[in-house]
Amino acid sequence: MKNILVATDFSENCFNALKYSVKLFQEFRCTFYILHVNPLSTYTNTVNKTSKIPSETRANEGALEDSREQLRSLVKKIGAMFPNRNHTYVPIAIHDYFVDAIKREVINRNIDLIVMGCKGITGINEVAIGTNTSDVITKVKCSLLAVPEKACYSTLKEIAFPTDYHLGYEINVLENLLGIAQINKSALRIVNFSKNKDPLSEEQLTNKEFLADYFKDLEHDFYYLTGSKLETAIESFAETKEIDMIAMVAKNLNFLQRILFKPAVEEISYHIKLPFLVLHEKLPSNMRWPALSRPSQLAH
Repeated sequence: MKNILVATDFSENCFNALKYSVKLFQEFRCTFYILHVNPLSTYTNTVNKTSKIPSETRANEGALEDSREQLRSLVKKIGAMFPNRNHTYVPIAIHDYFVDAIKREVINRNIDLIVMGCKGITGINEVAIGTNTSDVITKVKCSLLAVPEKACYSTLKEIAFPTDYHLGYEINVLENLLGIAQINKSALRIVNFSKNKDPLSEEQLTNKEFLADYFKDLEHDFYYLTGSKLETAIESFAETKEIDMIAMVAKNLNFLQRILFKPAVEEISYHIKLPFLVLHEKLPSNMRWPALSRPSQLAH
């Protein structure tokens, strides 16, 4: 069984992320923890968290009860839309700082994957993902799937994996990517980019060979892209190869910042429709895809 944490603010893009994850894991037994975080009040932020005036406590409890009611409705809605005996939904409403709440739930619930919705780029002055998503990516050691509001689930036939080959990847990080590809029978397209057509160093060649060996039982290819901008090169590649998902390692800040965090100078279509799987280097041992068993293999 896999434990998936889905953060929601009850917006349409968050609901789309929930739908996407439910469809992605439709053949597997999963528990979806649907989390809504009520932000701490200004008063609470400036004093000890245990020092609350009665009126604030009543207001907080009222807000939590409203959130619980919305979560119950959300669980009922998603269950009716996608009935599946292998899926369990657990609603969680809490008062906390957003990232602190995510960190705690990841540890306490043995979370394997965080799912968050993001609006994507719709104008020239917008960033690729929101502050909450970027904070979770950089501060929480757990794989995260960011789903744009216009992303529609279909079987992942093609997954792009941008890399500069400078990192020696840990096995447990690649297991997450391998697992996603295996359950979807996806082809992995490993993409390197260089402005100046620089040849790979010995270290880069070694890391490339490691990837080739690790993914030897999975359909995969290596691509070398050139151009003036990584963003537009990846966009062209995604369109040409009909990419369904982009996966990156969080530690590879060069690619991560330029593809996900950098403000847009033009509309980039992959930010509007493609989900991003961000993988972390150091994950607890329980966060491994081989533990994901098909329902027929699970004991009842």
